[in-house]
Amino acid sequence: MANSPSGESLTDRIVRVLETFTAERSMQSAAEIGRRAGLPPSTAHRIVEELVEAGLLERDEDRRIHLGMRLWELALRGSFALRLRQAALPHMEDVQATIRQHTQLAVLENDEALFIERLSHPDAGANITRIAGRLPLHASSSGLLLLAHAAAPVRERVLAGPLRALAPETVTDAVVLRRLLAEIRRTGVVIAPGSIETVSTGVAVGIRDAGVVAAALSVVLPRETDPAAAVRALQDAAARIEADLRG
Repeated sequence: MANSPSGESLTDRIVRVLETFTAERSMQSAAEIGRRAGLPPSTAHRIVEELVEAGLLERDEDRRIHLGMRLWELALRGSFALRLRQAALPHMEDVQATIRQHTQLAVLENDEALFIERLSHPDAGANITRIAGRLPLHASSSGLLLLAHAAAPVRERVLAGPLRALAPETVTDAVVLRRLLAEIRRTGVVIAPGSIETVSTGVAVGIRDAGVVAAALSVVLPRETDPAAAVRALQDAAARIEADLRG
């Protein structure tokens, strides 16, 4: 790919353009994209036009730009996330029928927990996660489960901080977090009251694929709820998901 005068490749610039889109900012003008991507207007306009032509971005009748269906289609082809979601969803529905709160599926992506599915009951309590949303690994039950089983360099990088508090009970002390991760590896379960929301408890277990923890299956409960039933439901569902992944 041709480099810019700064040495940045075209691929780098395309990624910067795509990363300007968020769940809260799904529609933008070409000028807004360029400004947020830190690109000269002419460069941003050219890249946006090429991505629109390729179907990776789309333009509405008001000339606002949004992510294209073609991008979604390509992302799903041969994706482990798609295979995982297809295997997990029926069993997540079973958990949800029992727990009737929030049931979630997350994977490790760039030192964060990326949520690829979420089921929520209309009367469920507080929960800030969303599909395609991310949370710090040290802060959520899913993230803690994934961090505990991550490769050592990932764990050490996260432990080196900063460990930002999302709530008063988020673990932000690296020594305490290291002990907690060891306990999670021993028990295979995370119970994290107040880590994200003071009124909620996150509960998570791992899903193994090819012998390694590849995902976290979790529920978010009201703080006063005994998590024992949720742990049993999650462990049973995780075992069935693993069996389906093995085929």
